[in-house]
Amino acid sequence: MEKDAAFPGPAMRESYVLDVAPTGITLNAQGPAGVLHGLTSLTQLVRQELDGPVLAQAHIEDTPRFAWRGLMLDTSRHFMPLPDVLRQLDAMEMVKLNVLHLHLSDGAAFRVESKKFPRLHTIGGHNAYYTQEQIRLLVRAATDRGIRVVPEFDTPGHSYAMLLAYPRYAANLPLNTTDRAEINRAALDPTNPATLNFVNAVYAEMATLFPDPVFHIGGDEVVARQWAQSPHIAAYMKQHNIASVAALQADYTRQVAHALRLRGKTVMGWDEVQDADIPSDTIIESWRGPAHTAQATAAGHATVISGPYYLDRLLPASAYYTTDPLDMRKDAAEEQAAAQTTGPNPPDAPTPTTPPSANKAEDAPTPPLSDAQKAHLLGAETALWTEVVSPDMLDARLWPRAAAVAERFWSPAAVCDATTLYPRLAIMEDRLNLLGLKARTNTTRMLERMAPGETEAAEVLLGAASPVRNYAHNHEFLQIRHKQTATEQALDTPADIASPDSFDAESFNAEAKAFISGHTELRHDLEHRLNLWVNNDSAFTRAAAHNAALTPALPASAQLADLARAGLAALGSGHTLNWRENARTALLAAKKDIAASASIHVVTNTPQPPGDLIQRIVPGVEVLLDQSIP
Repeated sequence: MEKDAAFPGPAMRESYVLDVAPTGITLNAQGPAGVLHGLTSLTQLVRQELDGPVLAQAHIEDTPRFAWRGLMLDTSRHFMPLPDVLRQLDAMEMVKLNVLHLHLSDGAAFRVESKKFPRLHTIGGHNAYYTQEQIRLLVRAATDRGIRVVPEFDTPGHSYAMLLAYPRYAANLPLNTTDRAEINRAALDPTNPATLNFVNAVYAEMATLFPDPVFHIGGDEVVARQWAQSPHIAAYMKQHNIASVAALQADYTRQVAHALRLRGKTVMGWDEVQDADIPSDTIIESWRGPAHTAQATAAGHATVISGPYYLDRLLPASAYYTTDPLDMRKDAAEEQAAAQTTGPNPPDAPTPTTPPSANKAEDAPTPPLSDAQKAHLLGAETALWTEVVSPDMLDARLWPRAAAVAERFWSPAAVCDATTLYPRLAIMEDRLNLLGLKARTNTTRMLERMAPGETEAAEVLLGAASPVRNYAHNHEFLQIRHKQTATEQALDTPADIASPDSFDAESFNAEAKAFISGHTELRHDLEHRLNLWVNNDSAFTRAAAHNAALTPALPASAQLADLARAGLAALGSGHTLNWRENARTALLAAKKDIAASASIHVVTNTPQPPGDLIQRIVPGVEVLLDQSIP
């Protein structure tokens, strides 16, 4: 093993060869990252037998598909205390993710202590921030695990927190302090030389805390009217022959990039920064769809894809896993989720449609990337924006879905087998919780706060139901889309506890499919599950009578019972005169609820089911009903 020049870094060598034989264990790697990955794989070869732990024999030759395999964590919208962030590093190491992209400033807050500009973290950070020593501790912990830490301080848009602290750099004054939609849009004034001096000074200070060569400047969602409707900015653009807001932002990006380059940093930005001429070495993070990936790679920019892997959309793990980074459909993950869960659209249900991109790009399919374009693809990262994620929810909203995505980023596309995903993911979830994740303990604690001493029925319901998707549970998002004043929502409902994935439901769906294929021995287990869900409704109703926090989920509980009765009737149990009509009615109602959040576009125009919950046993009930004797 040779020592990497920079560890962890963009060029670190991660391949390894692992041999486990009766005579011993041999691990060969080109660098320390490969050693860490090999040791991680070794721990996964241990299984518990009756006589004790056993180490499986294996020969593994392993190398990553992509050099950049990231996790973007937003700590601006909801502050995540340092122990919660540190805990994610162990999980990342286990699944071989190697970049922690920290979103540290936004309209909501600025989250790092600044000794040069202390109002940034006291006023802009609302006194919830990481000290510089905590950042150094985090970087050291990540380094020990072969994980790079890439900071993001978002400018020139999404800058309300910075402007709350230092309003003299704002594009528009006075700042709107009441409308959260306007707060989200607040932008810096790039025509003021003092603004550039301020930003460069902030970035210089922050850059010293993060040794990684990449520094993310954001650059997304600059609202044109923030600059175009400012008389002095409009005059500046005319005087300097700047034709568009995009060109003005590009000029800003060039100046910021130059200052960072002098400090040994490479600039990274969201794909909006490429809408005009920018430095050739700028790394583009593509989030608005394949057209922007194609644009960036065609221009020769190193590119990271994140758009298909936003975990806050609350799609199931299978939707992300079956979406390859090179898939050029505009919203492949969304299509996968709709196809896997609902099947054909029920009558009168909203038709899922592809959401419009932020810049109204054409809906025409994007051609596959050429080999030359693929050469510029660094990799991909999954992302969790935290508008509706509290620290108690963090682990469960990240894992185990991030583990499924990590396998997609590491392994060749040909070996990513979706048919075996959920059984393997259940094992990985257990390993991650044994490692120290608090998904189960935090979820249990949240549920106990809702229904002290009466959580059993809620656990059964939430084991079969999931939260609505595509930001339908983010009421602030919907308010902004409908141009209403947005307000923060409390994160204390059953939908905040429900998981996007249900291993119970996935197992039931798989057994139902196997049953109709001839595995009749599964009838008893299917009937047992269905009877549990039928009987659970009365238990949940009793618990809700004493615990008001459960009441939003009462319709979901009744719907689960109706679906379970339909499944039992399809199996020949509990027939009534109109059982088939009742079963179809229950199934169509559940599918209509799922379709209501099948895409971002549908979400903004469609009422959501009560309690923001959808049913995950629909595919299994549907196949049983389709195969039942007329």
